[in-house]
Amino acid sequence: MLLAIDVGNSHSVIGIYDGREIIQHWRINTNRNATSDELASLFHSLFHMDDISFSQIQAVIIASVVPPMHASWDRFIKRYFDIPCIHVDNNLDFGIKILIDNPAEIGADRIVNTVAAFSKYQSALIVVDFGTATTFDCVSNTGDYIGGVIAPGLAISLEALGQRTAKLPRIDISSPPENVIGKNTITAIKSGILFGYGGLVEGLLANIKREFASTTPKVIATGGMAGLIAPYAKSIESIEPLLTLEGLRIIYERNS
Repeated sequence: MLLAIDVGNSHSVIGIYDGREIIQHWRINTNRNATSDELASLFHSLFHMDDISFSQIQAVIIASVVPPMHASWDRFIKRYFDIPCIHVDNNLDFGIKILIDNPAEIGADRIVNTVAAFSKYQSALIVVDFGTATTFDCVSNTGDYIGGVIAPGLAISLEALGQRTAKLPRIDISSPPENVIGKNTITAIKSGILFGYGGLVEGLLANIKREFASTTPKVIATGGMAGLIAPYAKSIESIEPLLTLEGLRIIYERNS
């Protein structure tokens, strides 16, 4: 079995593959201070719930955008699995070209999403990842990564609003407002965040599409906030919640 791990700034997504079939996956908070033993305790609990043992894992692949955790992940894998681990970096074969000024600076998760998206759709694409930051990654009709856009994530915007305004409360935006015009402070904030963020996404997508040469890219979304924002961004055509894990599996197969 393959253990695929996507370490994000706020959350980490973990999946287990048996061949090409994902048999289980989890989303957890990213603890930047976690030791290798704390990671082991967490994984033991997750595996135990689904009757999976450490001995069943034959390989590991990790995409991480949190460099301070690299040492802890390496120690954890070495001590508790003692098997090869592939870290996603520019030394791997992705099967695509990365056509930006400095390929080394692109986040591992963005490469992985690009690989998975093009593998599935085989067309020009814009991949919108709603994470701590919201990224728009552009893929040509030949599968090359041609650049992208980075915007503050929805959670960052909501957190900043709560920290910078003395009288505005922190709110739960999981239940949508009925109207754009709010009748109280809470519904006004919900409207501003959800409709406003949807407008940001739609505006950026419209401008990005203008720069695609003689083709109309398909727009897909992934990330923890994708399902929440998609109703407010009508250009999103499909939500792929496990896109990054699938990209990790594909990259592992190309490099093992």
